[in-house]
Amino acid sequence: MEKLSPEFEKPLLKLEKRIKTLELEPEKNRKQIVALKEKLRKIRKKIFTRLTPYQRVQLARHPLRPIYSDYLKLIFSDFTEFHGDRYFADDEAVICGFGKIDEIKCAVIGQEKGKTTSEKLRRNFGMSHPEGYRKALRIMKLAEKFRIPVITFVDTPGAYPGIGAEERGQAAAIANNLREMMTLEVPIVTSVIGEGGSGGALAIAVSNYIMMLANAIYSVISPEGCASILFRDASRASEAAAALKLTSYDLLRLGVIDEIVSEPFGGAHLAPKRQAEILKKNIKKAIAEVEEKGNYSRNRYEKFRKMGKIKIAK
Repeated sequence: MEKLSPEFEKPLLKLEKRIKTLELEPEKNRKQIVALKEKLRKIRKKIFTRLTPYQRVQLARHPLRPIYSDYLKLIFSDFTEFHGDRYFADDEAVICGFGKIDEIKCAVIGQEKGKTTSEKLRRNFGMSHPEGYRKALRIMKLAEKFRIPVITFVDTPGAYPGIGAEERGQAAAIANNLREMMTLEVPIVTSVIGEGGSGGALAIAVSNYIMMLANAIYSVISPEGCASILFRDASRASEAAAALKLTSYDLLRLGVIDEIVSEPFGGAHLAPKRQAEILKKNIKKAIAEVEEKGNYSRNRYEKFRKMGKIKIAK
């Protein structure tokens, strides 16, 4: 696994440990704490302005990185969760409902990975079953009925590939969401906050406006999966990550997303509340921008038709 250069890795750990020790007596060590924190900030800036694609993959998967439920609590108020797809079951890998982002009433849909081991198992590590996609679409249709915007949060390695999910129509559920989302006559804004894996991500991301956190990833396959297929060697995931163009910077340049949302140096896990404030501001701005343009389904259709076009030099 690709790691940060050793010349920076050890100083970071040493500084963080030293600061924690000094903070046991904050009044006595105030000046030294301030000086060390500034030094730590400068080193972090030097490191995190030249990350490789695979290092960003690692940050997107960081165990302390804020997940959807964190943003749900920090950004939205009066949230009421809805359960079940009205066909088979309630998929806990997807949390859906209605709430407010300040004064704006909206539908909120997101993929939840969980934090503790028990939560991760209950949430199936953010890998949705077909019931999750059907539940998400049910909420979107209700949002359209009440003429309120839809806000989605993407954070999944991909749709669950188990036999049971396939038997209950996993592929059909994803395809149905792609089709129906394209025709919804309400604004749809998507934030990729961690991993955006293949159709499992796209099934809630056919949107008028797509933003990504700076260290999030969005790709048709994981670097490890790509390396296993192309190179017959999963250890070459770093090469695959570079080839996949899965970072927010690559995807903005290619026109797949509309905006990169900045993160604190070192990643969103270092300042979750600050990250939520930034994301909230950007989501509100995106909703206003989409509403101003109108013609939601038409603009969404044209947006996706433009993706993948290449210019051939004559």
